[in-house]
Amino acid sequence: MNIRTPICLLVGLAALNLCAAAEDVRDGDIIFQRSKSRQDQAISAATKSKYTHVGIIFFSEGRPFVYEASQPVTRTPLEAWTQRGRAGHYVIKRLKNPSKVDFARVKKETDGFLGKDYDWLFGWSDDRIYCSELVWKAYQRGAGVELCAPRKLRDFDLSSQVVRDLMKARYGDKVPLEMDVVAPSDLFESKKLITVE
Repeated sequence: MNIRTPICLLVGLAALNLCAAAEDVRDGDIIFQRSKSRQDQAISAATKSKYTHVGIIFFSEGRPFVYEASQPVTRTPLEAWTQRGRAGHYVIKRLKNPSKVDFARVKKETDGFLGKDYDWLFGWSDDRIYCSELVWKAYQRGAGVELCAPRKLRDFDLSSQVVRDLMKARYGDKVPLEMDVVAPSDLFESKKLITVE
């Protein structure tokens, strides 16, 4: 046995696990990961969470895709999306009572954001969208479900240097502390969701 054999075995097992996960996912499932973006450390520090990116899953032609606000809002095959996160780790959550939701309507709301630019300022308008805002608005508008309450920017931990540097770079001296924000961590901690994977 050469050194490539264990590596091939690990890759094969990872692929099998992903296939099993894909069989278990459903339209409307919400998927979380720790991203590798430049703002990852600041989001993690401000939210006290290891989950800094989120998307919503919908199937197309039998394949699961993650709809996400990156640059721009797009849909990414589930397998490619999971590989982008740190160490390939992800968590999938689902509504506790999904039977009352018309996920076609949730998807229609999500589709309406495709192609929009990513919102680096985390504003609440529909002109630009960030990841957790996309998921929150899709559920609120498509199903009448508010997954969590938006918080003011000032409610997050803004004390670390990495957070202060990011805010300075994006807002200058006028940080909008009263701005409504929904973070990936807020969705992750939602009492309306259960963990499925």
